[in-house]
Amino acid sequence: MGVLSLLTVAISIFFFFIIRGPNANLTLGISVFTVLSVLGIIFAILSKKLWFVITGIILNGAVLVFAYFLLLALGISEP
Repeated sequence: MGVLSLLTVAISIFFFFIIRGPNANLTLGISVFTVLSVLGIIFAILSKKLWFVITGIILNGAVLVFAYFLLLALGISEP
């Protein structure tokens, strides 16, 4: 479970580099980052090793904060 938690962070970073650009669909990005981050936090909590729990929660929490800032930017940019 701990490896899956770190894998969700890697998928989020890989997805970020794929969808970036001026015509990026921000709502798709926000939803993918949020779902992957919540799944990663759940996998980290279900993991029994303390290192995976701490690392998984911190890294997936950072992705979740990034998704929140994207949601905030989307709300500010809309007229």
